[in-house]
Amino acid sequence: MDTTLEDPLVGRVLDGRYRVDSRIAAGGMATVYRAVDTRLDRILALKVMHPALASDAAFVDRFIREAKSVARLAHPNVVAVFDQGTDGPYVYLAMEYVSGCTLRDVLRERGALQPRASLDILEPVLAALGAAHRAGFVHRDMKPENVLIGDDGRVKVADFGLVRSVDSVTNTTGSVLGTVSYLAPEQIANGVTDTRVDVYACGVVLYEMLTGAKPHLGGTAAQVLYQHLHEDVPPPSASVPGLPVGLDELVAHATARNPELRPYDAAALLGLAREARAVLSDAELDAVPPQAHAEERSSAEDRTGVIPRPVAAQQPVQRTSRLETPPPPPPAPPAPPAHRTAPARRPRRSTLLVIVGVLLSLGLGTGVWYINSGQFTKVPNLLGKSEAQARSQLSAAGLGVKGVERKFSESFDRGTVMDSDPPGGRRIRGNGAVTIVISRGPEVVAVPIVKGRPLEEAQAELTKAGLAPGIVTQAFSQEVAQGSVISTNPAGGEKRAPDTAVSLVVSKGRPVPVPSVTGFPADQAKATLEGLGFKVLTAPEQVNAPSAAGTVANQSIGAGTQAAAGDTITLTVSKGPRQLPVPNVTGQDVDTARKTLEAAGFKVKVDRPLISFSNTVDSQSVLAGLNAPEGSTITIRTKGL
Repeated sequence: MDTTLEDPLVGRVLDGRYRVDSRIAAGGMATVYRAVDTRLDRILALKVMHPALASDAAFVDRFIREAKSVARLAHPNVVAVFDQGTDGPYVYLAMEYVSGCTLRDVLRERGALQPRASLDILEPVLAALGAAHRAGFVHRDMKPENVLIGDDGRVKVADFGLVRSVDSVTNTTGSVLGTVSYLAPEQIANGVTDTRVDVYACGVVLYEMLTGAKPHLGGTAAQVLYQHLHEDVPPPSASVPGLPVGLDELVAHATARNPELRPYDAAALLGLAREARAVLSDAELDAVPPQAHAEERSSAEDRTGVIPRPVAAQQPVQRTSRLETPPPPPPAPPAPPAHRTAPARRPRRSTLLVIVGVLLSLGLGTGVWYINSGQFTKVPNLLGKSEAQARSQLSAAGLGVKGVERKFSESFDRGTVMDSDPPGGRRIRGNGAVTIVISRGPEVVAVPIVKGRPLEEAQAELTKAGLAPGIVTQAFSQEVAQGSVISTNPAGGEKRAPDTAVSLVVSKGRPVPVPSVTGFPADQAKATLEGLGFKVLTAPEQVNAPSAAGTVANQSIGAGTQAAAGDTITLTVSKGPRQLPVPNVTGQDVDTARKTLEAAGFKVKVDRPLISFSNTVDSQSVLAGLNAPEGSTITIRTKGL
């Protein structure tokens, strides 16, 4: 049964940005979803705290601390955190989405791994934790569920949800936060967490990779806690005979019950791991372990949670080495620890597992490729499909598009799929992605002849040929109809590379001289211009002008200009001239009076008697102080005999 159908968050958009597509995993404190950042159009993982815990300020604070802490760790083996926020009862982290599987998935499918594969996974994990330790943080919940193995073989550490500053290490009472199977003795005894608790957990994970089983098994969490406190992690070779002693020693160093005997941090353990690898032969590194019984269940011991510490366990851990006699056990726990036996062998599995074993034996450098049976999808045949059709088919098959490449092709039409990686028919992981290759058409194309074609048709023809319609300019033409193409650059018939821009010159039609309609009544001016094929608009506001009210004061295209039929000419209508006060110029000489009146906005006429020897203004046609139309003529007269 697909439980994601019942999940209320699937299909919802959180915080107006993150669309939840499907549920990936559920833990004791949070659920992880595959989502899409609708703002940046990218796939990511959304970790949402269980609503029941969102009301607990301590848990919310821990969630926010994870976002801030991991954001400071720019490391290729750490799952990046992009954003943190809340939406109603939901507190979330937006994180890098790693397409692949977890180390837990691999162990359940394969059981024990080869030494080379185990070290290939351990080393990038230690590199990531080493960066965190040197930055001042402790993970506190290292386990196979938090080791992600991408489809490309990259190994990343996830879920820094219990991260704590090294400088804030404290002793707690009553409970411990973590996963039972990977807790260090000092975490159980007194709640102490420093870099060495991550070292201990990595030692347990290494043991599990080498043997296919956890070192401490029990029917209850109390039994497992008791064994962490009072029993050493056994050498892996006790369960898988033939494992090199160097790997036994590496596990022993990492899982020493006395934290003082462990490497101080993950970087130090990484150095020991590389030293151990260096002395192993290829035969020892590639030795195929017997098919141990892979884990088939997910127990409460694999989940992160708040675990009550037994009262008897809340005491300092005795600092003893593996060679010393362990202290006497405390009072019996609620149930005796279960007897641990070597994992039972099981019959060989299908040919698929043989193939997986061969892939694991190859190692592929520092990244290991793992394939989970039952999670494969056949890539559909996309050849000849449009890009939209290809994307639709891949989505229907549960696959994504990793990228789109474009290449020349003589065989496939432009815009259709000419290849894909992986190719059609190849089986890949069910949540994988495919790169599609789109044809750009032939490497050289001829510019189509589009003279006389309407602009939109010409542009479509250029696009179909694999060229890019370029800049459009206009010119008058006596031959080509208005709106159709006069010429192109490059010219029709010339050959160019695909996507070359082709500019077009479009006809404005035959040129039409624009007449002057200034001073005409507005209706008469409009009729005259429309008769010549122009469109006429009237400006919404009238202006003062020397011409009479209701006549044209101005036209947007001047008289004598060449324009095209269909061009728009805007007319501005006069509301008559302004009325201006007339200054008093009587008694002034003629020249001074003329300048005064012209400066006031009037024209001037001088009236001299036939016989006059005076140059002084004796009178003016409009009395001083009265208003006269701007631009009207004022007559001034001199005195005669």
